[in-house]
Amino acid sequence: MSGKITTHVLNLAQGAPAEGVKIELYYSEKNLLLATAFTNADGRVDQPLLAGEHIQAGLYELIFYVGDYHRAIGTSTADTLLWEKVPLRFHIVDTEQNYHIPLLVAPGGYSTYRGS
Repeated sequence: MSGKITTHVLNLAQGAPAEGVKIELYYSEKNLLLATAFTNADGRVDQPLLAGEHIQAGLYELIFYVGDYHRAIGTSTADTLLWEKVPLRFHIVDTEQNYHIPLLVAPGGYSTYRGS
């Protein structure tokens, strides 16, 4: 068994998946960009951002471009936008585990948790 890093984004204000959110995955230990993806109609990326032997122990960062998303769907403007990017840093110890890091987003806030 080998681990993987996955994510999805839900729009809490609309009660729907957040389609079209740009996401970048960095290996923070070396400030190395590992993957760039966009969420699909289900608010998920089409494949794991990283999997198998490519996962190393260490500190990772997901960056969600929620400002672009909110402007695109009309829930925020230049005058009302609060969150431009949401960075989430997480630590991987066991490279055999799955790390599902979802983002729940609204124009005025966000939340996350470790999913399954």
